[in-house]
Amino acid sequence: MKKTIVAATVALSAAGFLGVWLYEPGPLGTETVAVAAPAPSSPSADGGAAEGAERTIDGSVESNRYGTVQVRLVISAEDKISEVRLLQRPTSGRGVDAIPILQEETLTAQSADIDTVSGATSTSESYVKSLQAALDAR
Repeated sequence: MKKTIVAATVALSAAGFLGVWLYEPGPLGTETVAVAAPAPSSPSADGGAAEGAERTIDGSVESNRYGTVQVRLVISAEDKISEVRLLQRPTSGRGVDAIPILQEETLTAQSADIDTVSGATSTSESYVKSLQAALDAR
């Protein structure tokens, strides 16, 4: 009887350990944010966009195991980042709290040379990649 109890305990412990060992959380949700279409810029005399007008530039779509991030930059007439919007962002996890911090750092740095947020490294890296893509397209 003792051997049966010991064997059952070992088997259940091994099964529980295997379950924990193999567990990998799936991707968390991503929210796609509805953003109003940018106002059309008034054309200049040569038919192009008016020089010095505010414009928007979308970054690349960057996914990680915690969600998807896509940045939209609003560039002022003075060629500075005046606003950072998120077209897609994680809906749960630490990345949710990291996004406002990353936006604030972007406005301060006026570049993609910003630190990752501790505990939200994957979301921070996706944010920076999307931000850099938007800056490169500027």
